[in-house]
Amino acid sequence: MNVVSTSNAPAAIGPYSQALDLGDLVFVSGQIPVNPATGLMADTVEEQAAQSLANIKAILAQAGLTMANVVKTVIFLADINDFAAVNQVYAQAFSEPYPARSCVQVAAIPKGAKLEIECIAKR
Repeated sequence: MNVVSTSNAPAAIGPYSQALDLGDLVFVSGQIPVNPATGLMADTVEEQAAQSLANIKAILAQAGLTMANVVKTVIFLADINDFAAVNQVYAQAFSEPYPARSCVQVAAIPKGAKLEIECIAKR
């Protein structure tokens, strides 16, 4: 098992790794929409979704993978009413066959983010 870490995505804000590479599978921790260059979050859910996906893309790149390697995602929304808006951004990040996915509303997300996205990728 190897730890995957890149400065092109936000550093972990707790006792966890950005991702773990198990050889065939890479598990990417939930990515909130923090811009790694500024430490800030955008205001809209669309911009936040794009940033979370960009963070995932950067972590996967560090592991030698792309978004095409993603087989499963989980999206945590602060407001389920943002589902359609997030879907529009999400659809631009992936192509068919789309990864398996779960999407749920949660009570709160760290730093007041509107969403968090995690994934599993396969080599």
